[in-house]
Amino acid sequence: MRRPVPHTLRGQLTAGLVLLLAVACLAVGVTTALALEGFLVSRLDQQLSASGGRFAASLEHEARPDADNRPDTRGQSEHTLGARLLNGTITQAAVVDEAADRPVPLTAEDRRALAAVPVDADGHSIRLSVLGAYRVTAVTGDDHDVLITGLPLHPVEETVHRLEVVEAIVFGTALLATGVTGALWVRISLRPLHRVTAQAANVAGLPLASGEVAMPGPLPVTDPRTEVGQVATALNRMLGHVGDALTRRQASEERLRHFAADASHELRTPVANIRGHAELALRHHGPVPPEVVRALERIEAESRRMSGLVDDLLLLARLDAGRPLDHEPVDLTLLVLDATEDARAAGPGHRWLLDLPEEPLTVTGDAHRLHQAIGNLLTNARTHTPDGTEVTVRLRAEHTAARLTVTDNGPGIPGELQPEVFGRFVRADHSRSRRTGSTGLGLSIVHAVVTAHGGTIEVDSRPGHTSFDMTLPH
Repeated sequence: MRRPVPHTLRGQLTAGLVLLLAVACLAVGVTTALALEGFLVSRLDQQLSASGGRFAASLEHEARPDADNRPDTRGQSEHTLGARLLNGTITQAAVVDEAADRPVPLTAEDRRALAAVPVDADGHSIRLSVLGAYRVTAVTGDDHDVLITGLPLHPVEETVHRLEVVEAIVFGTALLATGVTGALWVRISLRPLHRVTAQAANVAGLPLASGEVAMPGPLPVTDPRTEVGQVATALNRMLGHVGDALTRRQASEERLRHFAADASHELRTPVANIRGHAELALRHHGPVPPEVVRALERIEAESRRMSGLVDDLLLLARLDAGRPLDHEPVDLTLLVLDATEDARAAGPGHRWLLDLPEEPLTVTGDAHRLHQAIGNLLTNARTHTPDGTEVTVRLRAEHTAARLTVTDNGPGIPGELQPEVFGRFVRADHSRSRRTGSTGLGLSIVHAVVTAHGGTIEVDSRPGHTSFDMTLPH
């Protein structure tokens, strides 16, 4: 199981500060506890040395004690241990208890522990089952025996334990206070970095791909010598460059949009004149050579196509410029019925299927533009699929949106063209059967109209199945 690690810089700095303080407190606590224990044990050794082993020496004689050889407990601390070892065997063992000696029942393990104490007059720590931990020293007695004197280690252990408890409380409180104070301090210290992050997130959320972009103002730099100040300075410089680039791009788009709108508008009149003159010439009753008639027919056809192209370009230019659309209740069901009837009349060789809701489905928008978008979808299905193709138009209400799906079982759109299918002048003629001319702007108009209405359109295509899915908010 992985240990939780703070993800934010503020959390990591606070955790690092608390961790360093915890390590320092642990080192101080261990050092002071060991030092105190060593000091208290050395004091016990001094007491053992000062006692002179009198209590242990009074146990040398096994005869019944009298006034001369009675165990000497005078000046001995309570719980002082005295033991006599003769030829490796404990013969006597007693403890000072309320100014009197009390025999100690030793186990075999206790006897082995006492017998193993080195006879060097130095202090050694042992643990007896009946008495607990003791600090003992062993010296050679007058009868060539070994006299062992000991003092309990319990006071030392209790003092050290109390110190450890006090240190745990003090250090714990210090760690808690440091964690809270450090978190507040780090939070205050990182406020400039938070402003930099918020500014970067704000810029990241801007629609930089197209349209006019209002770049946020520069960040205030309090101290450029700090790391945060350097980051803020670099971010301000980068935002300045990005703002300049976006301004130039927007100006270029505006010039191109105005050019397309002006050119389309200016071309409408000469194209209409060419078309009118061609139609007038075709209605001439006099003898006209067949090649001239054919040329006039081609001029009329191409002028019609050019007229449609000019109208489409003008519409896209107006939509790109953000021209407001009508916002009126539109019966989407009626638009689908009308557009399907038009498509059925234009493509009688296709099978047109309708799947509509029982109740009329109404959206708010521009009826003329929505009718044009739906008609373009059906024209796209009719134009790029062979006769006999089944085209299904399905309309559904889903929560707060209306969903229109146009599906056909034609050849499909190549996978490499699907990401660009809504682009301008994008054609898939090499893979989808086409019998009539196409400007390559039909799906671009659909995408622009749907986007202007706040909706979305997606395509899913594979051999035998092509689906355009359009959603419009209610």
